[in-house]
Amino acid sequence: MSNGFRLGLFYTIVRPEEKALLAAAERRSLAMVRLSDDEMVFGFERGSLDVDGILNRSVSHSRALYAAHYFEHYGIPAINLPDVLERAGDKILASLRLSARGIPTPRTVVALTGESALKALDEIGYPAVLKPPVGSWGRLMAKVTDRESAEQILEHKGALSSPVHSIFYVQEYIPKPDRDLRVFVVGDRVVGAMLRRSESWRTNAARGASTEPLPVTPELAELSLRAADAMGGGVLAVDLMESPRGLVVHEVNPTPEFKALQAATGVDIADTILDYALQRWRR
Repeated sequence: MSNGFRLGLFYTIVRPEEKALLAAAERRSLAMVRLSDDEMVFGFERGSLDVDGILNRSVSHSRALYAAHYFEHYGIPAINLPDVLERAGDKILASLRLSARGIPTPRTVVALTGESALKALDEIGYPAVLKPPVGSWGRLMAKVTDRESAEQILEHKGALSSPVHSIFYVQEYIPKPDRDLRVFVVGDRVVGAMLRRSESWRTNAARGASTEPLPVTPELAELSLRAADAMGGGVLAVDLMESPRGLVVHEVNPTPEFKALQAATGVDIADTILDYALQRWRR
């Protein structure tokens, strides 16, 4: 079935998702070349990079994005494309795209200084959620309950040197149930969905949320596909919340983990990704 096709797996660490992709490739007798993101060097010429396509699974947004641009420069098709990684991997850019497409999201304001962040929080109202523009797994997020706690958090961020803490993405706090929804999109179809439940307001599976399969309603599928299309399509996880005004999309993940979703739904996500990649690249 491989017909000599060589697939590159660009990764940071071999997590359960990468193990699943390697196993799926082995079942197909498909050559999969491991490309560690802490060992590769990128020049203007392709050199000895002997692959026909790339699955970009780096956990670092910056590594994934810059590598994707080089893969594109070399003429090597990759999932996901650099434009998709750039849009979906940056919450500000993603929010702009979702808004431009008329996709419902939480109310969001961006500030460029700590002083203007206080104004943004006042505009959104308390409680609010303060997020870094780039990040995943619910890290470095804060639920801000009043102006005093806002001042303390912003003072702390101001003392940190990382650029991540110098741009302020402020979002309304959604009084949702004890869960959110994750929908996995591959190409132009939804392949599975799950509920993530937690007593914490952050319902990431990586933070210990429990998961269960979620039936995909026409409304959920339509909204998730629109959100994925707004990012440029590919392999994406769309995260949604049930707000008092209906479903809202709060994030689109361009390098999604899928261990929890695969366990909850029984869908072979790794095999589905390989199907999509091979069908797309062999046209």
